[in-house]
Amino acid sequence: MADRFFPNEMPDFVEEEKESSRAQPSTLLALLSLPYPKLADKLLKAALDLKEQVVKETWVKPRQRVNDYTLYTGALGTAFLLFRSYQVTGVETDLKLAGQIVKACDAASKGLPFVTFICGRAGVCALGAVVARHLRDEAMLNHYLSSFNEIKMPDKVPNELLYGRAGYLWACSFINKHLGKNTISSTKTSAIVREIINEGKKLANGGRCPLMYEWHGKKYWGAAHGLAGIMHVLMDMELKPDDKECVKGTLRYMIQNRFPSGNYPSSEGSKEDRLVHWCHGAPGVALTLTKAFQVFEDEQFFRAAVEAAEVVWNRGLLKRVGICHGISGNSYAFLSLYKLTGNEEYKYRAKAFASFLLDRANQLIAEGAMHGGDRPFSLFEGKAGMAYLFLDMVKPSESRFPAYEL
Repeated sequence: MADRFFPNEMPDFVEEEKESSRAQPSTLLALLSLPYPKLADKLLKAALDLKEQVVKETWVKPRQRVNDYTLYTGALGTAFLLFRSYQVTGVETDLKLAGQIVKACDAASKGLPFVTFICGRAGVCALGAVVARHLRDEAMLNHYLSSFNEIKMPDKVPNELLYGRAGYLWACSFINKHLGKNTISSTKTSAIVREIINEGKKLANGGRCPLMYEWHGKKYWGAAHGLAGIMHVLMDMELKPDDKECVKGTLRYMIQNRFPSGNYPSSEGSKEDRLVHWCHGAPGVALTLTKAFQVFEDEQFFRAAVEAAEVVWNRGLLKRVGICHGISGNSYAFLSLYKLTGNEEYKYRAKAFASFLLDRANQLIAEGAMHGGDRPFSLFEGKAGMAYLFLDMVKPSESRFPAYEL
């Protein structure tokens, strides 16, 4: 199991220096002791350098041709990174380039049957509409909103986040957050929520877990394909009292049936306590439980989120850089708790994971000790995710796990 992650040998807490006028060597402990504004400057510079590298590898070198349009591993992930860079820095050239890339993704995704934000056309149209609003391009805004409204839900669509109904609903929430509450009508989203709830009850079949879902024949628990991700999205919806109880009961079932270590199974009945990723295991569940505490104000969810984050601290320095199953994504378990509590310990832990990446990732990848991702410059598998984390670390209180936290 330990071959999946680096031992976390960083101190539980390091006091920041009040002043740091002398030159600091670029070592991990030196980074941890830097006054936060100085560390934030280093992370921002690294993020912007990485962003330029990502644009070069995913847009310039392919001569602006889009083969993979998705947010997960494709060009839309580059556009999403550019949009985040614009939000942090205010540099409008990033926004304009994001618009150009989304336009190419729009052409590449037309007619395809995939409906989600992360791996489908809904993500193209949703991000396109938001970028168009910031560019003050009403014609393009109307085009993307019309295109979004033309998306049809396939007959045999799953319910999970990456390819299913939950992923479409997240795109609706993203649009409504950025463009106005009823831009996508609650009539449309409520019908899909009803389908998700009804299918969850049907598969649960009156069992101990109120809602259950399958993807490719497995009853997954994690954020990408299973219960954690579906519950996360449902908590953004207008739910009937009975539906709220189903969501709460499902999360309680997960807490009651987690591993003794505090980690969570990747699927129903799994006995393998191995995966500590956003997609499978404690990191994604921690984000969902933090949100559940905010929505339901139940202390059980807060305690379980804290315990899941402890698993991430101990076993979350993965030998990968990415958002989906890497150190970058795992850092958000701490950021979500920091935003909720203001506790500096969680900010420190996020800082520690980000500093580990800043100090060591490139060398470890070059040495073959760390995996740079099958698509090494993509948002969810590669260095674009690391750049996104670094941008979020500039103002941790404003951080959001990409395409998961609104």
